[in-house]
Amino acid sequence: MEIKRVGTQPSAKGPADWFTGTVRIDPLFEAPEPARVRGASVTFEPGARTAWHTHPLGQTLIVTSGLGCAQSEGGPIEEIQPGDVVWFAPNEKHWHGATPTTPMTHIAIQEALDGKQVDWMERVCEEQYQAK
Repeated sequence: MEIKRVGTQPSAKGPADWFTGTVRIDPLFEAPEPARVRGASVTFEPGARTAWHTHPLGQTLIVTSGLGCAQSEGGPIEEIQPGDVVWFAPNEKHWHGATPTTPMTHIAIQEALDGKQVDWMERVCEEQYQAK
């Protein structure tokens, strides 16, 4: 058994290459091999969001607070709120983040394939983000 104690894993600022706005990433777990699941709590300040990206084995988001948005390529922007669970299929191009006026925190869970858990792409521009 292994217990990750609160406060023992440092927070990190979401890298500007992958996020627009202020984002904080708090690691939760990374299971040792042969398991490949990883999880983090991610907090987006109002207007903050990810760039477009995919996950080779998919991703689950569990919204824990605030109000957010999520979109798959070609689909509508969906509002997400506490208690919502969002599943993105393997290699589904998508983005997620806070609404323009409300912060949002979610737990992100994904698996790594050959050590890779995400493929980052272009930024979500203001026009895409504001489209409803």
